[in-house]
Amino acid sequence: MATGIKDKVAIIGMGCTKFGERWDVGAEELMVEAFQECLKDAGIEKKDIGAAWFGTCFDEGSVGKSGVPLATTLRLPFIPVTRVENYCATGSEAFRGACYAVASGAYDICLALGVEKLKDTGFGGLPSFTGSNAGSLNWQWFPNMTAPGSFAQLASAYGAKYNIADKDIKRAMAHISTKSHANGVKNPKAHLRKEVTMEQVMGSPIIASPLGLFDCCGVSDGSACAIVTTPEIAKKLGKTDFVTVKALQLALSSGEEMGYNDWDGDHFMTTTKCSTKAYEEAGITDPRKEISMMEVHDCFSITELVTMEDLHISERGQAVKDVLAGVYDADGEVPCQIDGGLKCFGHPIGASGLRMLYEMYLQLNGRAEERQLDSPKYGLTHNLGGFPSMNVCSISIVGKYDG
Repeated sequence: MATGIKDKVAIIGMGCTKFGERWDVGAEELMVEAFQECLKDAGIEKKDIGAAWFGTCFDEGSVGKSGVPLATTLRLPFIPVTRVENYCATGSEAFRGACYAVASGAYDICLALGVEKLKDTGFGGLPSFTGSNAGSLNWQWFPNMTAPGSFAQLASAYGAKYNIADKDIKRAMAHISTKSHANGVKNPKAHLRKEVTMEQVMGSPIIASPLGLFDCCGVSDGSACAIVTTPEIAKKLGKTDFVTVKALQLALSSGEEMGYNDWDGDHFMTTTKCSTKAYEEAGITDPRKEISMMEVHDCFSITELVTMEDLHISERGQAVKDVLAGVYDADGEVPCQIDGGLKCFGHPIGASGLRMLYEMYLQLNGRAEERQLDSPKYGLTHNLGGFPSMNVCSISIVGKYDG
């Protein structure tokens, strides 16, 4: 019988670049920057790594297909490298592959690295999904859909479902953006490091009503990585107080959201189901009390708001009230986006999932400096790729080893 991954994998090192408009470097330099920090943090040598997983989404715009770019850039010693892509969960997918390889006993030490170079592509937002590589997902389902447009519909559906006035949803979304910017100021690796006011957010130009400019995350370049092993090997390496994986879950839409009438467009079915499995795997029975901090996929402020309910932290229809009450602020009950989130880092797709884990790792090890929370126990990360009506959701839960 499957027993899950709880406490079978230790994170012994992590690294993360500064995110932003990195015109001065290519994807390869970003990979090296993250890897050097990670390797030094782990206290091992490159030859100790048995296999690697490489996450990048827009391959033609970044580094090309296959795992070869990671192997050649880092001069890895002729080891297996697997390239993965899973929309916005790409970095988390690389981490999942490395963790499962270690947990299975196939390898002692593995590397997961994600990178994306988006500022050099010429697109104002993410590169277009149309064209020969779009596949049936786009030409059958999304021929005229944009990300701001589809997530704006999420806001409208949520308000209609719970009879919440537009002005209240906008205030809650503005609070989310203001909170994240205040957190991002304290993070030297964030892309945007400037506080904003509620008035600035609510008065910003409309992108897709009700989403304004400050409700949308930006586009940036970045890389992040992790080195994982088993707790037993971590101890042999002299690690005495380390972070372990408590849960790794992935859920993809089956198509029923768009194909049937049961889903009314107000939430993410994948996140609801994925989080339930993650809590079960981690042994968490009351997430609002047991989860110390979260990094969630705030591609838009409404996404973060709805996700609070899909993660079973806020009750259905109560996220607006909880957000405005400060539940998810840095000094709140369950701090969210303590590093600034996608709102302040932007979203280089292949790197984001590992960047979120990087913050949880620093916090759990007491190394988050100005942002440090008081004795966090469990950290949760959440990625959401695609659209509200069809998407992929990845959830990771990490904490200190208690074996």
